[in-house]
Amino acid sequence: MSLYSFYRVSKPSREKVPQEQVQSRYKVLRNRTFWATVVAYSLYYVCRMSLSVVKQPIIDSGVLTPGQLGLIGSAFLFVYAAGKFTNGFIADYCNIKRFMATGLLVSSLINLILGVTGLLEGTAGIVSVLLFFIFAVLWGINGWAQSMGSPPGVIQLSRWFPLSKRGTFYSIFSSTPYIGEFLAFIIVGAVVGAMGWQYGFIFAAVAGLTGSAVILFFVSDNPESKGLPSIQEISGEAPRKEDTMPTVKLQKMVLSHPGIWIIAASSAFVYITKYAIAGWGVLFLQKAKDFSLENATQIIAFSAAFGVVGTVIAGWLSDTLFKGDRVKPAIVSGMLSFVSLGLFLFTEGSYTVNIIYVSFFSLFIGVLYCIVAGLMAVDIVPRKATGAALGVVGISSYAAAGLQDITSGYLIEGFSSAPEMVEGLTEAEILAATSYDFGPVSVFWLVASLIAFLLPVMMWRKMKL
Repeated sequence: MSLYSFYRVSKPSREKVPQEQVQSRYKVLRNRTFWATVVAYSLYYVCRMSLSVVKQPIIDSGVLTPGQLGLIGSAFLFVYAAGKFTNGFIADYCNIKRFMATGLLVSSLINLILGVTGLLEGTAGIVSVLLFFIFAVLWGINGWAQSMGSPPGVIQLSRWFPLSKRGTFYSIFSSTPYIGEFLAFIIVGAVVGAMGWQYGFIFAAVAGLTGSAVILFFVSDNPESKGLPSIQEISGEAPRKEDTMPTVKLQKMVLSHPGIWIIAASSAFVYITKYAIAGWGVLFLQKAKDFSLENATQIIAFSAAFGVVGTVIAGWLSDTLFKGDRVKPAIVSGMLSFVSLGLFLFTEGSYTVNIIYVSFFSLFIGVLYCIVAGLMAVDIVPRKATGAALGVVGISSYAAAGLQDITSGYLIEGFSSAPEMVEGLTEAEILAATSYDFGPVSVFWLVASLIAFLLPVMMWRKMKL
């Protein structure tokens, strides 16, 4: 079997489901596929967020600097951006089960290799420059593997759900990054605290392998491959002109639609803010607010949990409360996320107060993320070009997130102040005692959150069909 044959969209099954069993069989397979992709993509994020959890221990051990970690993180995000664009177009033609499982399997193996490399670092005496190179290359490859997760996850919504239900289920699927972040910060954080940063990567690898198995056992490519009629026939949805057009022509239409590029620009700033807190929030709480690793990871984990709530209610808010209007909830959620982020970054507070600030930020940025980075794009493109639309939005979003990681890393490192050399102190102890001024980077994050919701507000007319 060729690689093309292995990954191409499944052909219709010769064995057809009897008419009287179509609805029941369809619902079983649809729900199984949907919830399996939710679980699996959540575990994708565990394999993605492992580096964010271990940043502080790595810095304090003297293995890597904040600037180096920023470059490593950006390597992931830049490759992910390119992969999101490319794989978004490719996935429209692919068997989503095999495509999605492959990406998570590769990501799991990379986390395992990094964990083992970390364990060998002390005994094998791997120099810092070589370790930085290994981490940057492997984490960049992880970016490509991770870009194979989202397109199949969204495409299954197009293949298995009618338009009337897509918004609600898309909102649930959009919560998976926050579920994954919650699991990473709580469980991987606990593993790192108990066993060391190397085991954070190893645990993430185990989680990813579990997710790969879930995909292979429970995800189905499309209704036709299981002997069912198409989703249009099952749901009684009226056929549209676009449904008969070649996929490649529809993808070209997506590239020429100005609304997609406005959404892509807005989404870029959403991702700057979202990834700033997810990627640097633990370090910020430790260095700027003197929280322990345990408390810092717990606070960010709470924020991830509220992000789940935000993304889940986003579809309901725009469909029900705002009668299908995506712009008004974007304005409301954007303003509230801006205010709550400002409070988190520029005010003091107890453990509980910081949980409240960052949780409200994640709640509202979750709504904005779901609407801007997902629903707006999906709404204005044909079903067969869903992957292409998300590819365009994805490359913009993650290129911006990658620039954020570099900028944030060097702003943090550039405004650091190491203590004077004291006889007897090791390099690791000096690094652990280094103080950081997070003021400049906080301004950068806050301005990005403002632009994120202003763009679609000012350009909403061009985003219409």
